[in-house]
Amino acid sequence: MKRVPIQPRNNWRQAVEQLGFGFHSTNVPYWDESAYYDFDNSEILLLEAATAELWQLCLTAVQYTIDHRLYSRFHIPEAFIPYLEKSWNEDHPSVYGRFDLCYRNGQVKLLEFNADTPTSLYEAGIVQWFWLQDFEKTKDQFNSIHEKLIEQWTFLRHYLYPGSLHFACLKGTLEDLTNTEYLRDCAIQAGLDTRFLYMEDIGWDERDKCFVDDTYRPIRNLFKLYPWEWLLADEFGGNIETDTNRSLFLEPAWKMILSNKAILPLLWELFPDHPYLLPAYFTSEPLSSYVKKPILSREGANIDVVVEDQVICHTDGEYGEEGYIYQEFFQLPSFDGHYPLVGSWIIGQQPAGIGVREADKLVTDNLSRFVTHLIGDSHIPDAQL
Repeated sequence: MKRVPIQPRNNWRQAVEQLGFGFHSTNVPYWDESAYYDFDNSEILLLEAATAELWQLCLTAVQYTIDHRLYSRFHIPEAFIPYLEKSWNEDHPSVYGRFDLCYRNGQVKLLEFNADTPTSLYEAGIVQWFWLQDFEKTKDQFNSIHEKLIEQWTFLRHYLYPGSLHFACLKGTLEDLTNTEYLRDCAIQAGLDTRFLYMEDIGWDERDKCFVDDTYRPIRNLFKLYPWEWLLADEFGGNIETDTNRSLFLEPAWKMILSNKAILPLLWELFPDHPYLLPAYFTSEPLSSYVKKPILSREGANIDVVVEDQVICHTDGEYGEEGYIYQEFFQLPSFDGHYPLVGSWIIGQQPAGIGVREADKLVTDNLSRFVTHLIGDSHIPDAQL
């Protein structure tokens, strides 16, 4: 992997905005065309293989958690356990997830799994692909995200209840809206009837005991870009088990296990010394250099990086009430002070592509930039044919 500095396209703002990418810049730049990451074919194949294997390890860990009733590790409410187990036993399907990986010196290590509400999907699947067509269309990317999303929505038609598939996110968040509408567009291309509404506009019909949209249509299928732990803390969540329509939620409730960083110590317990995993525990005692992470947190908040018992990097935030995990410190590679994190997408059961987020410090957070990538050699991996 190489970081290659380049000149941004002269009209890059207009180009990305024409694609519907409106959050490319805030008070700091997010979309960054001043460099790209060059991977060779063998590196792409390694990332693809690691993503596929990590997904299988995670599914095994979900089954183990349910079999051994380890819910207290994840702070999953007791009252919600029967519904979570039902979602697993009834095989409620998953659409997607994003593994955050450190790739350094030929090694791939899982840092965490964004399994419930991952974003950066649109910029990974669409915006960086159109950048490549302008920059060097004879090259390729590890990027079949768009095709696999349509394929997965087509497959999910057999799981959905009759009627519309509703898509929802919070108001006032352009990034969430863009990602939600992109997923919805892929579902439309798969032939599904869809409706959009905001989470705040979802209602409850007390007479018929069911969820309804802002036109009082029953909601039977709901894709929600909204975390399960937030949902259960809302009044909304208390109605899930009494819903007469038994609405199908995407992502499913069993993803609560995988989106929680308590999965990291469990994976290490189940698969010690696995080449794609880092030692992780619920206490720091076995480690002298580690990253302390809240089991429920987002965008790099409330992180401590500790090296030889000294804190070398700290981020603030409002998370941590549910507890922390401690993961062995495996430093991101540095390219003149730029630290890239590889987000590797799983769609359905298949690896689908990557997006690179770049920070100027050891923790990737909400100020980190999205940087494009390409495959530098001429041979296209079989997965891309």
